[in-house]
Amino acid sequence: MTTTPVPPQVAPFPEPHEEAVALAERLFGASIGAFELVTVQLGVDLGLYAWLAQHPDARAADLAGAAGVHERYAREWLEQQAAAGIVSVDDPSASPEARRYRLPAGHAEALLDEESLAYIAPLARFLVALPPLLPDLEQAYRSGTGLAFGDFGEHVRIGQAGFNRPSFTHLLTSTWLPDGVPDVHQRLEAAPPARVLDVACGAGWSSIALARGYPTIHVDGIDLDAPAIEQARATASALGLEERVEFDTRDAADPPGDRYEVAFVFEALHDLPHPVETLRAIREVLADDGCVIVMDERVGDEFAAPADDFERFLYAASVLHCLPVGMSRQPSAATGTLLRPATLRAYGNQAGFSTTEILPIDHDFFRFYRLLP
Repeated sequence: MTTTPVPPQVAPFPEPHEEAVALAERLFGASIGAFELVTVQLGVDLGLYAWLAQHPDARAADLAGAAGVHERYAREWLEQQAAAGIVSVDDPSASPEARRYRLPAGHAEALLDEESLAYIAPLARFLVALPPLLPDLEQAYRSGTGLAFGDFGEHVRIGQAGFNRPSFTHLLTSTWLPDGVPDVHQRLEAAPPARVLDVACGAGWSSIALARGYPTIHVDGIDLDAPAIEQARATASALGLEERVEFDTRDAADPPGDRYEVAFVFEALHDLPHPVETLRAIREVLADDGCVIVMDERVGDEFAAPADDFERFLYAASVLHCLPVGMSRQPSAATGTLLRPATLRAYGNQAGFSTTEILPIDHDFFRFYRLLP
């Protein structure tokens, strides 16, 4: 007599929790944007967007020949860009070799015009710069140390300068200062010529904008990153401003010994290991009626979770860049990107300033403060 074996009972595969599905879907969507940003940087670096902007209705073979890339790569990149809605294609049903592509004028502005307020391409540089640094970041997290700004490399240096350049160029002296601090604006226009200190000036676009907007002032820009200072000097020389804009590689907490009517700290205080000491050093070189103007991110007054998209972006930047930069020298205030108004007021008070006021300057990304001795 034979018996039929009974198959083992197999437990049904468990359905994933709905929260797991929702998070997986959300992170998948985030990965699309991340991958597309890397393809944007590839298009910038290879000159593909620049050529397309000048040659509408181009085929893959046209782009490949002009940009010096393999035709098969050119075709794949163009198809991906069209699928992403960055470039347009005349007839998707045409053969791959016959399809013609166009970069819309508005997209060209956002990707190529370095002085447009819509210029967004620098964000891609941050994304491609970070993956090679993950081992260093892991070590910093374990040891409690950090990475200096220069350790993040050329992509972050160029990206940071490129991201803020349009606002400095178009808004700083035409809108922000005249509307937000008219007395400072008037002093910068008046005689005798004012001396201005630009602390942590980076590649110098803020210093250059100030000098161009106020033709009599003298600006001293200081930053600890030597390559950024070299770039700032080259730009000032090319614009014929080297007599009125001087750049020096030095610590933000060690400003020159001159007396300044105004000192600026543009989107940098949260990165500094010693913000109180820096503000105190700046106060010591201010003229009797001088002031400090700080521009930093327009964050909420208090921590919130879940946060809005802007604070999510800033927290990610803090985890990957700003907090490690701030902790690159110990001891450190370890501020992080989200420098909230109460924290800035506390820094100002500890540095000996009598007043810290929020200025009436409307901007989606930045908040402005004036510190008075």
